[in-house]
Amino acid sequence: MGSDLGIAHGFPHLETVHTAITALYRRLSPDTVRTFAASVLPVDVAFSDDENPYLGVQRVAGAMVRHLRLPDARMIVSFREMRHAGSVELAAGPEYFVELNSRFKTHRRDIGAALAHEVMHVYLHRLDLAFPGTRDNEILTDTAAAYLGSGWLLLDAYRESSVSTQKLGYLTPEEFGYVLAKRALAFGEDVAPWFTSPQAYDAYVKGMARARRDEQRPPLAAAGLLGRHRYARDRRARHGSSGGSPDGYAFEGGDPPRVSFSCPTCYQRLRVPVRGRLRARCGLCGAVLECDT
Repeated sequence: MGSDLGIAHGFPHLETVHTAITALYRRLSPDTVRTFAASVLPVDVAFSDDENPYLGVQRVAGAMVRHLRLPDARMIVSFREMRHAGSVELAAGPEYFVELNSRFKTHRRDIGAALAHEVMHVYLHRLDLAFPGTRDNEILTDTAAAYLGSGWLLLDAYRESSVSTQKLGYLTPEEFGYVLAKRALAFGEDVAPWFTSPQAYDAYVKGMARARRDEQRPPLAAAGLLGRHRYARDRRARHGSSGGSPDGYAFEGGDPPRVSFSCPTCYQRLRVPVRGRLRARCGLCGAVLECDT
């Protein structure tokens, strides 16, 4: 698990993030994804100043294991000097050895964030869900942690001041905010009141703005006026072609013609007839979408 010195911002990894969300719905099923509608609570990962760090880190790891429903997995957590924030040895189990950077012995408020990432590695390992390449696999891990209810801690660990700067994980702060916003829109849970970092809250607000734009792209009925005008122009010009658009839709030939676009919840590709107002249901996540095709 990385800890960035030069912090990147914006949304450079969204394509991989979208692929990760789709993969979660496919691998887990929508019903299982919805069982994570309640996040890890702040009280479950809080550290008091006088708590023994070795006992406390096992307690927090246990909270992550229970949240992910891994009752037969045991996390053996230790501290050592290392470059990164943490690492985990992915073996057959049931014991998994997690190492955290020794600085967490004194900076205890972020132990939950570090463990959210490392325990998610174990969860995905046991699901046999992985992406090729270290970078994409780490983005999958961050995305899964955020979408399944423990990764808000990773965003809350992001802080910048004149004295120090810290960010955990591989997603940018805004991307963490985006995934948490997608989760909030899907499950109705808003973690904003739990943030202790002002910078984390700002990144969440930016991520929410980006997430809401996903629900306002044509051919969705909630698209804005400019988007509707673009869509109407492309519909006239592109019937029978497979050309795409900046909003991600593409027209296909047929009788009637069809338009394909990504579900704003799970990013599964949908195909619907071009025939005006209609209601479409995503075959993967079950989202019901009001469209104007």
